[in-house]
Amino acid sequence: MAQQPVENQRFESFPQLHETPEEIAFELRAQEGALWTGSRLLIGIFAFGFAALAFAYFYLRSANNEGLWRPGGITAPTDIGAAIFAVTVASALLVQFGERRFRINETLDWQVAGWTAVAGGLLAVGLQIWQLTQLPFFPASSGYASCFIAWGAMNILLILSGTYWIETILARELRLRRAMAQDGGAPNSTLPVARLLRVNLNGCTYFWGFIALLATIFWLLFYVI
Repeated sequence: MAQQPVENQRFESFPQLHETPEEIAFELRAQEGALWTGSRLLIGIFAFGFAALAFAYFYLRSANNEGLWRPGGITAPTDIGAAIFAVTVASALLVQFGERRFRINETLDWQVAGWTAVAGGLLAVGLQIWQLTQLPFFPASSGYASCFIAWGAMNILLILSGTYWIETILARELRLRRAMAQDGGAPNSTLPVARLLRVNLNGCTYFWGFIALLATIFWLLFYVI
C-alpha cells in the first residue's frame, strides 16, 4: 500500500477549526457596532472641520481689520446659493422619507426616494462648482471671500460623501434583493447581509440629516446674516 506524502500527513494532523454559533453571532454584532460607530465618527470628523470654519468666520467678522471682512457688502450669488440649499435639504428629506418607508417594507418607495436623492446630491455639487466660477470676488480679497470659498470646497466634499454612501447602499440592496427576498426581504431578513445593510442605512440617514443641518447653518451665515 502506497504511503501518503509527508506534506499530506502533516496537513491532516491539523485539527479542523469550526466557528460556533455564538462566535458567529458575536462577530456579526461586532460588525454592526463598527458600522454604527464609524458612521457617527464620520459625522464627528466633518463637524470638527466645519466648526473650525465657523470659528474663522466669526473671528474674522468680529475683528474686521481695516474694514476688510466684507467690503461693500459683497455676497456670493444668492439665487444659486438658495438653489443649492433647497436641493441639499430636499435630498436629505428624501433620504429620511425613504428610510422610513424601508422600515415598513416599502422598498420600492425607498429605492425611488434614494435614487432621487442621489440625483439631487449630484445636482447640488454641480451647482456649487458652477457658483464658484461666478463669484464677484477673488479668494483672498476679503475675510468673507476666503471663508466662503473654503466652505464651497468643503460642502462639495460633504455632499459627495453622502451621495456616494447612499448610492452604494442602494446598489447593494439591488444585488442582494433576490437572496433577501427568500427571508422576508431586506427590512425583515435575519441574514447577516440584511442586518448590516440596515445598520449602514441608519448611519447614512443620520449623515444626511447632518448635511441638512450644516446646509441650513451656513446658508444663514453666508446669505442671510
